Amino acid sequence: MSSGDRVTRLLRLLNPELAHKLTIAALKRRRLKRLDRDGDPRLALRLFGLSFPSPVGLAAGFDKNGEVPDAMLRLGFSFVEIGTVTPRPQRGNPKPRIFRLPADGAVINRLGFNNLGHDAVARNLERRRGRGGLVGVNIGANKDSDDLIADYIAGVSRFAPLASWLTANISSPNTPGLRDLQEVDVLDPLLGEVMEAREASIAAAGRKVPLFVKISPDMDDGQLTALLETVLRHQVDGLIIANTTVSRPTMTSQQLQQPGGLSGRPLFEPSTAMLARVRALVGDRLVLIGVGGVDGADTAWAKIAAGADLVQLYTGMIYKGPSLPERIKAGLMDRLEGRNFSHISEARGIETARWAAAWPRQDETAGAPASPKVSGSRRRKRKKSDKPRTPKKTSSANHRP
Repeated sequence: MSSGDRVTRLLRLLNPELAHKLTIAALKRRRLKRLDRDGDPRLALRLFGLSFPSPVGLAAGFDKNGEVPDAMLRLGFSFVEIGTVTPRPQRGNPKPRIFRLPADGAVINRLGFNNLGHDAVARNLERRRGRGGLVGVNIGANKDSDDLIADYIAGVSRFAPLASWLTANISSPNTPGLRDLQEVDVLDPLLGEVMEAREASIAAAGRKVPLFVKISPDMDDGQLTALLETVLRHQVDGLIIANTTVSRPTMTSQQLQQPGGLSGRPLFEPSTAMLARVRALVGDRLVLIGVGGVDGADTAWAKIAAGADLVQLYTGMIYKGPSLPERIKAGLMDRLEGRNFSHISEARGIETARWAAAWPRQDETAGAPASPKVSGSRRRKRKKSDKPRTPKKTSSANHRP
């Protein structure tokens, strides 16, 4: 066990939010030695114009304000996603709002996009210009925003010159009404305007910055298929599957009924089945990042075998410690050698059919399409006279404050 892993065990004795604050502070002060600078070429991937040393990355939520992306890269993550970042600073929901469920390897959070806002986070990213490394930015909307779509447009415009990629987080369960953005009648104008903002940012960014959408694991098959049709029509680069869930599978922890988004081990099977269903439907038309319950080489391999190009983790590191990304990469290499694979890309999708069969599909005889149909790129430009198509912010079972 590494010294960092021992410290992680001690931090779990503290209040979760205090432990996280101390961790960020320590990472900012201590200059870590890069554990694996070049990596093994058998794990390296080239996707949407970016070179990934391995498929193992850090999910959004750990480094909300872009304070320690370089420290996390030095720990062995091949890419880091910061955020979620909103245009204006916001405190998030009242405390306590993070609950560990150690018996289940899980966490429930209802943070509510607590962050320092665009200006402060952009300054942090400006300071690391020229350092290299892949750092993406997860963008969201303020809780009290009058125009959610405008908040995402602002995020694209502000961070396209600074980010390796952008992720539109439209699936957090902790901002009332946010998940309504996944409904096609709102998602269609949202993606249309976000993609237009991406196009307008090319001059400032010097390239077309890849755009991902992070989706909820709580959709049914009909909702998922409709979302995929819209995403493909707007030529989004990829999906992150999936965000935290408001469902509560059979578990043992006393904190189970706390409202908020559940992450960690209980999310592994449903999110992996959803990932495989998406891969089966879209083929190679989207880059897919698998998230949810990745806590070792076995779960990372399973995500890739189900159809993921890349994987991300966060909750797993809370319980397994900061050496986890290096251990996962070593385990992936062992599995490649055990199967006589020459490259990690050979593993992608080898078990898509098996995992997709576990996804609860809508009865296709009732009219659900077998796969998303793409009729060409069609984007509706919002006229100045149009009212913003922003969903009403009402609490529901799927929109917990």
